[in-house]
Parts: sequence; C-alpha cells; structure tokens
Amino acid sequence: MRRWRQAKFPASSRHQAAAGSRAPRLCFPRGSGDMARRALKLASWTSMALAASGVYLYSNKYLDLNDFGAVRVGRAVATTAVISYDYLTSLRSVPYGSEEYLQLRSKVHLRSARRLCELCCANRGTFIKVGQHLGALDYLLPEEYTSTLKVLHSQAPQSSMQEVRQVIREDLGKEIHDLFMSFDDTPLGAASLAQVHKAMLHDGRTVAVKVQHPKVQAQSSKDILLMEVLVLAVKQLFPEFEFMWLVDEAKKNLPLELDFLNEGRNAEKVAQMLKHFDFLKVPQIYWELSTKRVLLMEFVDGGQVNDRDYMERNKIDVNEISRHLGKMYSEMIFVNGFVHCDPHPGNVLVRKCPGTGKVEIVLLDHGLYQVLTEEFRLDYCHLWQSLIWTDMKSVKKYSQRLGAGDLYPLFTCMLTARSWDSVNRGIGQTPVTATEDSEIRNNAANYLPQISHLLNLVPRQMLLIFKTNDLLRGIEAALGTRASATSFLNMSRCCIKALAAHKKKNTHSFFRRTQISFSEAFNLWQINLHELVLRVKGLRLASWVLALLCWLFPAPH
Repeated sequence: MRRWRQAKFPASSRHQAAAGSRAPRLCFPRGSGDMARRALKLASWTSMALAASGVYLYSNKYLDLNDFGAVRVGRAVATTAVISYDYLTSLRSVPYGSEEYLQLRSKVHLRSARRLCELCCANRGTFIKVGQHLGALDYLLPEEYTSTLKVLHSQAPQSSMQEVRQVIREDLGKEIHDLFMSFDDTPLGAASLAQVHKAMLHDGRTVAVKVQHPKVQAQSSKDILLMEVLVLAVKQLFPEFEFMWLVDEAKKNLPLELDFLNEGRNAEKVAQMLKHFDFLKVPQIYWELSTKRVLLMEFVDGGQVNDRDYMERNKIDVNEISRHLGKMYSEMIFVNGFVHCDPHPGNVLVRKCPGTGKVEIVLLDHGLYQVLTEEFRLDYCHLWQSLIWTDMKSVKKYSQRLGAGDLYPLFTCMLTARSWDSVNRGIGQTPVTATEDSEIRNNAANYLPQISHLLNLVPRQMLLIFKTNDLLRGIEAALGTRASATSFLNMSRCCIKALAAHKKKNTHSFFRRTQISFSEAFNLWQINLHELVLRVKGLRLASWVLALLCWLFPAPH
C-alpha cells in the first residue's frame, strides 16, 4: 500500500520528504474549484447563447413552440384538467335542475368553451379542425360551445410565404416564379389544414392554389392519439359523457382531408354526378400542377352564401338559393349517397355567371365526403318520408333501424331540429318559431349525456349527416328561409325517386317496373299539387296583407 501511494507522487516530492522538508500538499482541491468555476462559466455562456438564439429564431418565426410535442401535450392536458375540475367543483353544491343550477351550468359551459377555443387556436391544425366540427353541431351541443367555437372558422392560422414556397418547391420541384406569372402573397383564405392563394399561370389562366400547412401532416396522428387519451380520461371522470365518436371520426376523415388528390377526385365526381343542375359550379382541377399537398384549380369568385347584402347588391333571390341548396343536397344524400359534408358559408359561394347572368352556387373544398351504404341510404329515405307525411309508426321503425333504439324520439328531434310535438303534428305543417328554436337549443344542454350516448349508438355515417344538416340549417337561418316547406318537398321528391329506382333495380318483371313507375309519377304529382296549394295560400295571404295596408294607409288624392 505504501509503495502504491508513493508511486503516485513525483520523484522530487519524495526527495523533499526524505530530506525532512515540509510534507507535500496536494493541489487537487484547488484545481477542482477552478474546474467547477470554468464549467459554471461555460454553462452560463452556453445558456445565454442558446437563449439568445431561441429568442432570435422565435422572433423571426424560424422556431415555433408548437413544434415541440411536450408543449402541445402539456397545453392540452392542462386545459382538460382545468375544464374537468371546473365542472366537478362548480356544480357540486347546487341542487340539480334548479334555476341557480341552470344559470351556473351555463357559466361553466361558457368558461370551458372559451378555454377549449384558446387551446384549439394555440395548438392549431387538427385541434382547430375538431373545434370547427364541434362548432357546427348547433342543435346537438350546448349553445355556449357552438357559438364560441364558430369563431375558429375565421381564426385559422396562416403559413408564411417562406413555408408556402417550401411546400411548392418540395412537391412540384420548382420555384413559384417558374410556375406562375404572378402569385398573391396574401391568401384569399386560411383554414385549419391549408390556405388558398390567387395566382396566374404563364398562359394567362387565373387559378386558385391550395397549399397545405407544412407541419400539419406530421402533427395530425400524434394530435389524434392525444385526443383519444384525453377523451378516455374524461370518460373516467364523467362516465355519462361519451365522445369517442369524435375521435373515431377524426381518425377516419383527417387522412382523407390531408390528401388533396383525393379532394380533386371528389370534386370531379360530384361535378359529373350533378351535371344536370345548371346552377351548380364546381371549379375545374388542373392535375398537372396538383399533388397531395398542393391543389391547383380554376379561380371562381363570388359572395358567401350567408351574405344577404351581397345578394341584394347583385339582385340574387335568397329563396332561389335556398331551393337550389335543398335540391342539391337532397340529391346527394337520398339519390347518390355521396355527400359533401362541409357546407359552411366559406365553402359555398353564390354569384351571377359572367357569361349568362344566371345565378350559380359555387361548391368549394371537397376534402370531406361521406359515402352512404345502400342499406343506410334507403332506411334514411324511408325515415324522412315517414317524418314528412307524419307516419309515426314508420318513424319509430326506421329510427330504430338506424341505431337509435329507445331514444328514437330524441333522435328524430336531433335530425329535424324540431320539438317532439312538432314531429307528431307534422314538420311540414307548422313552420319553425323562435320559441321552438330556443327550446331545441336549450334541450341540447339538458340532454347532453343522452345525446352523446346516442351519437355513439348510431352508424358512423350518421355523424357527418348530422353536421351537414346543422350547417345547412344555419345557412337557411341566415337567409331567413328556414320556415319554408319547400326544402321538405324537395327532400320528399328525392326520396320517392331513390326508393323507386331501388325497387326497379331489384325486379325483372316489366309489369312490376311499369307499376313502380306509375306509383312514382303519382306520388310526385301529389307533391307538386301540395306545393301549388301552399303557393296559392301564400299568394292569397299576401293579397290580404296588401289590401289591409291599402285600407290602413290610403294613397293621397
């Protein structure tokens, strides 16, 4: 041991010790302090450099906190925890169903909706898409949520021009100036997944260029997994609320919406399918400059379908637009089973055709379509026929065939956005009143557990149909045409045609096919007669009102 210790010292030290000089003192402790100070100094300078670099990159938009999964996850978990805690504690000491309870619940709904909206705006991408979906369910979710989340349609993030150039360069292999004569830096509109720029090709054609946000593809699958975990966690706290249907829809639809080639195919399919409607305009797709993340299409201008001022300035009849929308969507749902499921006002434009002056509806954003199975489509036809003609026995039968079970009264109210009394009296007989509309919206809050349970029971095809119905009702409400019975009559016509076509397809007997055709013609004639009677009543009422006004306010002599 002594030899080992001595071997560690220099020879001069051993000689000094042998000569009786002062014992050698090791310098290791002092050296250790110097090293620690140097390490601390280095760490401080490194931290300052990293912090300065981070501030520079963030301020110049090279670095985004949303790129870090931990930030997105932490933000989502914290928001979910705060909302859950608010519901658990705020309503605990108040008697259920009391006036105080209802008022307090409305305040908690509003606070939670605002927190959810802030989360969607902060995490962007998939979160905004799901938030927009919730905001469209006017008659299925509490009004505090739908009215708050509707702003997400106008608060979608914008990609920088640097990011737009990067996506175009990566997907098309060329710079913007090589592909376009001009390209507007300011987008025409930005959505949760992409934004649209106006541009001009070198051959003079004006086009709309849809460019996907660069980070949304990589983040989407992680975001959906995060949502699934959070929904399962919330279900443990609130077993009566079941929102797994929302996650399932996002899982199925988001990959399709992120594929712009799929969107282009959908656009061409629906244009061909509804080519007999001369009022419908679907922009042409330019495939030579389209990829999964870039979609080039014909540029078509117009006003949003809920912009009454635009229609008045351009002398467009709102009732005509409402009828056209009803015809178009009835044909998609009942006849073809191929349904455009995102008809919010930004995706439906109206205009007068520059060449002919005829009124046109321009249908945009074809990423989200629902394909209905034949069984579902026919059951849905039968259900609406039963609702329109007030056949309550068949209403129950076909509601249960569509998965509603014993909740079929709630199901029909959700589907029609009418009260159960109105359904029993006949939805085509009495117009919607403001009182009834308010009652339906309040019931969305009162029956939220039952609604969420029902949405888990029905076929997944029904979920997007609910959303589409609510968006179309929102347009009708904005145009002031919701009380009209015309939409129900158009639906009934399409149901009759679809059911007759199915019966003809399944029979080889000429006599039976002729019988089906006569029955179809007779039923359509009945609807036309009913519509004529309604118009005559409307004209008579108008003439009575005019006569009354003339009597009250006689013209001066």
